[in-house]
Amino acid sequence: MNRKMMLTLLIVMVIAVFLSFYSLPYYVQKPGNAFALDEIVEVENGTESEGDFSLMTVSQVQANVFAYAWAYFSEYQEIYDVEEVRNPHESEDEYSVRQLYLMDNSAAQAIEVAFREAGAEYEFQYNGIYILNVFPGMPAENILKAGDRVIEVDGIKLESSEQFIDYVAEKEAGDRVTLVYDREGKDMTDDIVLDTFPENNDQVGMGISLVDDVELETDPSVEIDSGGIGGPSAGLMYSLEIYDQLVEEDLTAGLMVAGTGTISSEGDVGRIGGIEQKIVAADKQDIDIFFAPDDELPEDIREENPDVKTNYEAAVETAEKIGTDMKIVPVKKFEDALEYLNSL
Repeated sequence: MNRKMMLTLLIVMVIAVFLSFYSLPYYVQKPGNAFALDEIVEVENGTESEGDFSLMTVSQVQANVFAYAWAYFSEYQEIYDVEEVRNPHESEDEYSVRQLYLMDNSAAQAIEVAFREAGAEYEFQYNGIYILNVFPGMPAENILKAGDRVIEVDGIKLESSEQFIDYVAEKEAGDRVTLVYDREGKDMTDDIVLDTFPENNDQVGMGISLVDDVELETDPSVEIDSGGIGGPSAGLMYSLEIYDQLVEEDLTAGLMVAGTGTISSEGDVGRIGGIEQKIVAADKQDIDIFFAPDDELPEDIREENPDVKTNYEAAVETAEKIGTDMKIVPVKKFEDALEYLNSL
């Protein structure tokens, strides 16, 4: 190989490496995997089943040039603008923190639903205010970060995020507040001088978005290790696995059961994204039964976008396209899934 060819090859390699590390303002979503929930969820002294409940995931990464090109020509990979995935002012790290919080919150609601249905004991414990985002250019920047839990403000132990918001709302720009917060298990204290928001000079604050951090204490105890999987879409399957371990009967009937859908504390199953990719992934994992949210789309949404489908409609259409023998079952509530499983 002569020097000119070597130089050309070297330049091509450098460009390829650069393009592989250069992130585009898009996310690529593609079929993920099935995770057996009996390896993730453990109810103290819980019963075992012959079959499995599985958590379905989608793989979502910020695209480089090669990932974008592959997704563009792939039927079951979707491309989204960053703005469609992340909130305004939200960094990649903050997005990850929000997804992990949503998973934890979904798990707590699943525990509540399953324990109430099984007649087991549980109670709520308030752990403080969970910070999801810190806005750039505001006082909390470089002091607080996503994932911190605020426990006290000016010596007042917090009992709700509403209490904190009301307290700060009475302050003026230039006022100083002292926060006690937990960061990765360590209590920290800092003073923050409040300021007005750039887009609203009448609103005073420190520049954080927050939610209540509520934990359930149960008897028997429940341990959930999601392994860094984020998002709220595992709620339904968490609730089924927890309930299955609480009761004597085997809900799975020896089958491989998967599904998706958020769960509310009242047991309502909600719409999720990536249903098509989850159907494809479930089929590859030889799943027998797949629970899909039977959500209802408002008339105005259907009128504006006649092609939009409910999760169940999209799941059935995808299942027919790929020719799977997997049974797609619509569910609106936790009880719908229980009723179907008890009929097996």
